[in-house]
Amino acid sequence: MPKVTYRRVDGEDTVLDLQPGASVMEAAVMNGLDGIVGECGGSLMCATCHVYVVEVEPGQLPPMSEMEAQMLESAAAEVRPSSRLSCQLKVDETLEHLVVQMPETQS
Repeated sequence: MPKVTYRRVDGEDTVLDLQPGASVMEAAVMNGLDGIVGECGGSLMCATCHVYVVEVEPGQLPPMSEMEAQMLESAAAEVRPSSRLSCQLKVDETLEHLVVQMPETQS
């Protein structure tokens, strides 16, 4: 089962096991993690699930779509090369472990 480590700004980590097909955002919201809001519910209409991908094997994540890149432009926190919308990061059996850093703010 894929694992995702959610790292808060203060350095505290929370590790969750995700079912294949679940998004990083869905798991965070369902488990009540602070730092990922997901206002649009994963419909790619906001940037309140912005994260920085810290650790992942090359080629393990789907490439960023043009729509995701456009939504990231409205992120409240600094957008970096490692920025992704966690609603667009769906895990599968090939992903053993993913580490994401949550930004200082989502709004």
